[in-house]
Amino acid sequence: MSDIRGERLQVMLSPDELTAVDDFRFKHRMPTRAAAVRELLKLGLTVLTANGDGAKSSDYGVFSRGPDGHTASDSDPTA
Repeated sequence: MSDIRGERLQVMLSPDELTAVDDFRFKHRMPTRAAAVRELLKLGLTVLTANGDGAKSSDYGVFSRGPDGHTASDSDPTA
């Protein structure tokens, strides 16, 4: 991928999503949130290319959306 970044992308994140990005950033000693997001996108696209099993877009969220908004993906959505 080219190092030229000609497009700006704004993304709104929930507090939990931002914490997940920051945790990834610090764990992998990345210099900025933007660098962490680019790396997470690259990792996610690599997995999609490898798996390519026709999953739904809702399967790609870091957190599942419950009746009260975003919840941790490892929690029981029926609880």
